[in-house]
Amino acid sequence: MKIGFIGLGNMGMPMAINLAKAGHEVIGFDKVAAPEAPLRAASSAAEAATGADVVITMLPNGGILQSVAAEIIPAMKAGAVFCDCSTVDVESARAVATDANAAGLGALDAPVSGGITGAAGGTLTFMVGGGAEAFATVEPLFEIMGQKAVHCGESGAGQAAKICNNMILGVTMIATCEAFALADKLGLDRQKMFDVVSTSSGYSWSMNAYCPAPGIGPKSPADNGYKPGFAADLMLKDLRLAQQAAEGADADTPMGELAMQLYDRFVGSEDGAGQDFSAMLPRFEKRGRS
Repeated sequence: MKIGFIGLGNMGMPMAINLAKAGHEVIGFDKVAAPEAPLRAASSAAEAATGADVVITMLPNGGILQSVAAEIIPAMKAGAVFCDCSTVDVESARAVATDANAAGLGALDAPVSGGITGAAGGTLTFMVGGGAEAFATVEPLFEIMGQKAVHCGESGAGQAAKICNNMILGVTMIATCEAFALADKLGLDRQKMFDVVSTSSGYSWSMNAYCPAPGIGPKSPADNGYKPGFAADLMLKDLRLAQQAAEGADADTPMGELAMQLYDRFVGSEDGAGQDFSAMLPRFEKRGRS
């Protein structure tokens, strides 16, 4: 396929490169980063989108997505698919899909899970909203960039799945970090704690696959000075999106709201900015009961 790829940051660049290495013609554009080989460079987002079978975007937020969409939708050929892989608010995803469909385009919202490592290794998970025909067109590309793509429903469903997943992730990481800090103060060896919890009812991805305690469990950002991984700033963004969606849907999410407040404090007024989201553990280690 001929693919336009807009947004070549830490996630977008390796995703685009994996598509090009698989034999697709990929024309990339980013306002800051220059496309790396074997990508072809475009001078604008509209140029990257012109003549493409699929246009993929990986952008910071819904406002930027809508701005880029307004530029590229008129440049895309009829029948092409606009596939946004950003994590944005559900309303922005649905608005862009409506505009794309009105222009005779397919539209998918396909946020990802797996972080920078997954983008580089082609092991991302895609949560996809949009029409079945558009999904079938892009599915072979998802198979190159990731290990799994789930068609979650109509437009906006991919974003809904992503923010619900990451609300769970934020809450469980905080609980995991709290539990390690409590275990320390109770004199329980961290390895023994891991051995019990990882094989019993406290099992979670935060404990078993991404343990926040250095030297415990599989290698994680905790073993690299809490360098992201998945930055606390990005977790805060996703928790804010979850609360925005909960407000609009009249959903009671007290744990998600508290997780957002804790990450807001951690990133904004403590030392969490630029650290992995699992760096909540050293935060709790330093604190007493308040």
